[in-house]
Amino acid sequence: MVTAVVLLYVARLFFIQIIDTRYSSSANSNALYRRTVYPVRGVIYDRNGKVLVGNSPSYDVMVTMRNVKGIDTLELCRSLDITREFFDERMADIKNLRRNPGYSSYTRQVFMSQLSVEEVSVFRENLFRFNGFDIEGRTLRNYSYSVGAHLLGDMGEVSKNDIEADDYYVRGDFIGKQGVEKFYEKTLRGKKGVEIMLKDAYGRIQGSYQEGQSDIAPEPGRSVRLGVDIELQALGERLMQNKIGSIVAIEPETGEILCMVSSPTFDPSVLKGRHRGENYNLLASQYDKPLLNRTIQGTYPPGSTFKTAQALTFLQEGIIDTETRFPCTGGFVFRGLRVGCHAHSSPLSLLPAIATSCNGFFCWGYYRMIGADKYRTPQAALTVWKDYMVDMGFGYALGVDLPGEARGMIPNSDYYDRHYNKSWNGLTTISNAIGQGEVTLTPLQIANLGATIANRGFYITPHVVKEIEGGELDSIYTTRHYVRVDRENYEKVVQGMRLSVLEGTCRTANSREYQVCGKTGTAENKDKDHSVFMGFAPMDNPKIAIAVYVENGGFGAVYGVPIGALMMEQYLTGGLSEESEAKAQAFSERRIDYGKEER
Repeated sequence: MVTAVVLLYVARLFFIQIIDTRYSSSANSNALYRRTVYPVRGVIYDRNGKVLVGNSPSYDVMVTMRNVKGIDTLELCRSLDITREFFDERMADIKNLRRNPGYSSYTRQVFMSQLSVEEVSVFRENLFRFNGFDIEGRTLRNYSYSVGAHLLGDMGEVSKNDIEADDYYVRGDFIGKQGVEKFYEKTLRGKKGVEIMLKDAYGRIQGSYQEGQSDIAPEPGRSVRLGVDIELQALGERLMQNKIGSIVAIEPETGEILCMVSSPTFDPSVLKGRHRGENYNLLASQYDKPLLNRTIQGTYPPGSTFKTAQALTFLQEGIIDTETRFPCTGGFVFRGLRVGCHAHSSPLSLLPAIATSCNGFFCWGYYRMIGADKYRTPQAALTVWKDYMVDMGFGYALGVDLPGEARGMIPNSDYYDRHYNKSWNGLTTISNAIGQGEVTLTPLQIANLGATIANRGFYITPHVVKEIEGGELDSIYTTRHYVRVDRENYEKVVQGMRLSVLEGTCRTANSREYQVCGKTGTAENKDKDHSVFMGFAPMDNPKIAIAVYVENGGFGAVYGVPIGALMMEQYLTGGLSEESEAKAQAFSERRIDYGKEER
């Protein structure tokens, strides 16, 4: 019995001291303090190696509640340029277990975060007076340009959900909230290190433990290089001043996004530092929604840019060929239904129909397809039509490497069966032919359509990041997606878009230096129509595909075409001519009246 008891005690002691780490951890926590060492966040570059987002020193003011004794509160407030009310409220929040789960008076808490060198300098000089307070070094995001806010994103303090979703984070940490900062958070953030400090019986730091031999160095975050040309981005934001809308440009061969302009926008630096919250609320209260990334979250009727997708579908399905002619006497008129159109010659074949943006031609083509005998029923015909649209990148999110992408809308036969009790036909849904009615796309999807036509039948999922330091892109950003339309049919649409620039609605996009292909869109709206342009250049060796969408801008040729032409010139020639610069300045000053007062 004695032997058994001794063995039992030995086994228990072995378990406590060797296997179970709870007791040793508790003992160590009384003598050792593990200070988190934050890594340097990865840098963001543009396609030409220009630094877009870097790092600058910042500081967090930390507090250990049990050590806060006998301090001059008013002096502390003056040194941090805060009010006594803020001090009291912040201290109460820290102690509030509901807002700060796991609070302990023995552990350091964040009192104020992301202070600049200037903001913390006076406090640092008087730190010896403030028992229980100390300073922890961090980094603050630094923006080299005042453009690209939606694209780059911003940093903010982690929420409760962030902490629950990833145990890497603790209260007071910062995380990417939007844009590249959010999508590539795990790439950019790096790994935290640990510095082990020795404490005395009163919890005061006495120095490094074992001369730092047990410390773990932080791993810096990996940098990323975007496909974005920051000069092109800056021009796009200048051209879209005083307007609501967006510009998206893509390099067709690679799918790299060259610029992504959402207007109105804001200086990305206003959402950094300790004033981020109040600035965010100011932006959120504005009527024109500057926080909304319209390039991927705005869904609009594509208007006549959508006719190129219809032409490809009709050609591939044998509904038409290049010699097929349809009448357009002021528009599409049939069985009491009329879809208006502007004046041009009639009847028309495909190429001049694209060039003049003829509503009649594409309505007849759509009506013929939905009623074709080869599909048996309108439902079966629309399903074939819808499958082509989805294959071209519509109706679902493309998968861009940014958070919050919308999917747009491509109606299917079930949708119309529910709304029309299964009693509908090509006339009922005729607005689909010209990119109106239920059809909506994002500007990114319209630009991707331009890139697909430029490539004569394939696209690579559009993406913002070009390279990751020490890593590889996801395979979807390097894999070609081929549309089930023959290359020869794409060539016919390219010819029609080229004719549009030479003789049709896109004439102001013509250039002597390179061949431009384009398609206008005038998307109907309950107020003034939207101005749309989709195009690419050069025709036979495309380097840029672009979509311009200006809300309430009127005809596509009024805003969409000239803005698109200036953007292509900037990218393809490396700058604007003197004449084009004058045009750019004029467009940046042109204001569209949206009938609302700014707040």
